[in-house]
Amino acid sequence: MRYDKYIRRVRKQEGYKMITEYIDAALSKAKYEIIDDEEPYYGEVPGLEGVWASGRTLEECRHNLSEVIDGWLVVRLRRGLSIPAIGDRKIEELKRLEVSG
Repeated sequence: MRYDKYIRRVRKQEGYKMITEYIDAALSKAKYEIIDDEEPYYGEVPGLEGVWASGRTLEECRHNLSEVIDGWLVVRLRRGLSIPAIGDRKIEELKRLEVSG
């Protein structure tokens, strides 16, 4: 494998790891409560404006919250908006964001 291709692959993996670690750190700061609703478990991450989710179980709520954080990060990165650090976890500036689907 050519060296430059190897470096690109490692950088992509490091970027993925950085995002995964950020999401895990955000979930560790999440606050949960039970509300009077069809999906009674509600969770949000203090410091991440607009990041909240609900679910029928705590596990489902946590899963949904993880997906919301992921989407929130994509939007902020695409728009060039700042992303607050969570503890020692932060998202470094990316020169280019590619979303495949």
